[in-house]
Amino acid sequence: MCGRYFQARSSGDIARYFGTTNAVPNLVPSFNKAPTQEGLVVRRHPGTGGRHLDVLRWGLVPRWSKDATGAARMMNARGESVVEKPAFRDAFAKRRCLVPMDGFYEWRTEGRAKQPFACALRSGEPMACAGLWEGWKQPDGEWLRTYTIITCAAAGRQALLHDRMPVILPPADWDKWLEGEDEAAVLALLRPAEDQRLAFWPVTGRVGRVAENDAGLIARDPLAVAPAGLDDASPPLTG
Repeated sequence: MCGRYFQARSSGDIARYFGTTNAVPNLVPSFNKAPTQEGLVVRRHPGTGGRHLDVLRWGLVPRWSKDATGAARMMNARGESVVEKPAFRDAFAKRRCLVPMDGFYEWRTEGRAKQPFACALRSGEPMACAGLWEGWKQPDGEWLRTYTIITCAAAGRQALLHDRMPVILPPADWDKWLEGEDEAAVLALLRPAEDQRLAFWPVTGRVGRVAENDAGLIARDPLAVAPAGLDDASPPLTG
């Protein structure tokens, strides 16, 4: 699953990296993004075909929902069932997006203890995670636009932390995901990232508290003892 992530770069840096064409939204970086909070999403503009960077709320609310109370539970969508689940199938067909992030957090359980880890691209570049977005008309008539992050079975070292991981799309697959029409070809993109592309390192337990939000959250925890293979140097943020 992906229940917390960090976006350390500015909206302007993300807009330049993804080549978006609309006005840059004003959303400050977050080192502890949680469901129901606002996040940046890259969508294909239906008129121009260009990429737009927009602010949506994390936790998908299906168009047919009576209310938005279950949004937090819709933070993720399983890639294996995304074309079957009523909450996601229409969005998969018509409203796919990229969710930019600099990395995500996962917790490793050993006995009663839980050690949080950060995961980022070893290159230091932003991640582009496969996502879906939806619009829901609120009782006051205003539209609430929300998103979910698609997950797949974990592979490589990620499987030491959790059995699921977000789908991280390389740049060559961005347009295929955003505008592809062949369902089988699009579904084939929902696979785990190559292990050698990823870096993992233990971080402080402060990340478990949503109110904590500062750059120190992504620093290596000097007191943590990590298993072999889960203690890479945290990558520089580039791109």
